[in-house]
Amino acid sequence: MAGQIAARLAALGIALPRPQTPIGNYVPFVVTGSLVYVSGQGAKRDGGGLVHTGRLTEPMTIEQGQEATRFAAINVLAHVNTATGGDLDRVRRVVRLGGFVAAPESFTQHAAVMNGASDLMVAVFGEAGRHARTTIGVPSLPGGTPVEVEGLFEIAP
Repeated sequence: MAGQIAARLAALGIALPRPQTPIGNYVPFVVTGSLVYVSGQGAKRDGGGLVHTGRLTEPMTIEQGQEATRFAAINVLAHVNTATGGDLDRVRRVVRLGGFVAAPESFTQHAAVMNGASDLMVAVFGEAGRHARTTIGVPSLPGGTPVEVEGLFEIAP
């Protein structure tokens, strides 16, 4: 991984983890034309342990949820890095992020939680990191992760 984006990641204190292995019958990303679609990633640390477990406000705070979506977004970037052959400077634009937040029915601050992922993309890619987004509340997520983030990226050939 070389270039401006690698330098930005280093300045942010981010080392991309080893990409996570899928937990089902799917691939972690698909490249078609100039687009990279990354499957949903949980809030796992390098090595597999979850950053947080549970649902938002049970017992997690908004800030812990933001930290979890940030970790999930870093895991998304690890797959984008693989898809680009280790050259994140090929990313022209973060097109879209999708976020799933495990929370009780009364929880309404899903967008604030997902900002952890969105803020990271802008910090890493600047204006090219601004993206469309969907955030959905769900009762639970695989493996007990409190959040899951998926992404769509435009890349240069």
